[in-house]
Amino acid sequence: MFVRWSNLSIEAEEQRRLPGYRDEAVVRRFDAPEALETRFYEVRARSVLNRVPEQSRMPFRWTINPFRGCSHGCTYCFSRPTHTYLGFNAGRDFEKEIVVKVNAPEVLRTELAKRSWKREHVALGTNTDPYQWVEGRYRLMEGIWEALRDAANPCSVLTKSPLLLRDLELMLQIAERASFSACLSIPTLDEKAWRATEPHTPNPRARLEAVAELNRAGIPTGVLVAPLMPGINDSPRQVEELLERVTEAGAAGVSGIALHLRGEVRDVFMGWLRAQRPDLVPRYEKLYRRGAYAPREERARLSKMVRRPGMGSGFRLRSSGAKSNVDGQEGPDKASEAPQSRSLQTSLF
Repeated sequence: MFVRWSNLSIEAEEQRRLPGYRDEAVVRRFDAPEALETRFYEVRARSVLNRVPEQSRMPFRWTINPFRGCSHGCTYCFSRPTHTYLGFNAGRDFEKEIVVKVNAPEVLRTELAKRSWKREHVALGTNTDPYQWVEGRYRLMEGIWEALRDAANPCSVLTKSPLLLRDLELMLQIAERASFSACLSIPTLDEKAWRATEPHTPNPRARLEAVAELNRAGIPTGVLVAPLMPGINDSPRQVEELLERVTEAGAAGVSGIALHLRGEVRDVFMGWLRAQRPDLVPRYEKLYRRGAYAPREERARLSKMVRRPGMGSGFRLRSSGAKSNVDGQEGPDKASEAPQSRSLQTSLF
């Protein structure tokens, strides 16, 4: 049994068997304001390298997700439906019932050492944020980066949290041996829009500071202005201010993606919209009346807003697409459902 963090939590209050996991999960709570009414399910994963389906348009074929569920509480997060594979709902449960793969670093090290592994690019942050609040307690990412470093394996990370700066030295060590890049998701600097749509995320200005620090250190780091939500964070004033700050931070690239509402995400987002912005409900019902994506012309309008002369539109990753076993514990990899952009890691949106 893993005990390196047992001093950080109260005693295990129960055990529960989750679909797809052989052993029962140990359920814990943390005595912290950020974790009120939240339960953390410690599980032992059989595999942590997840293969992205071949039909996906994402520019990588392998991902790692040390957590399932996310305490950020973003109203638009399209990873929400993955929680239903565990018997949870995509609304409150996604934010309050968090699965922690406590053995992820050890399992990853074993998988990377297999002769069949071809050192393909591995993307982190494609489903839920690996630097969400609970990472500060379990510190799984340190061991994950160490395993990737020791294997000289190309990798990248997308996050909404400046907590990744804690691991800057490990990232630099990886960059000495293999390709490495980072990306910060910053949909807006407007405080009202930020607090309303992603209530438990770090301040977006702190994320910008992380972009600047990473680039100064030599880690190519870009910004994803995503999702762009009509009437919420797409005003020219909001976008221009953000792009100015992104440029000042020395971002390696910037790109934007329109909101898409697939499956249960539509219910969660539209419920929030009816409660908080009823004036926008008719507009969204019209925009998304035909499905998960806004009309092509609307997507093009939003994407054009964040184009910056002389600045790249994001990172391009190469992947050989080699086949291997997929971790059956994850359910469908939501990276495969990303919209038309092939920019680095859009799966948090």
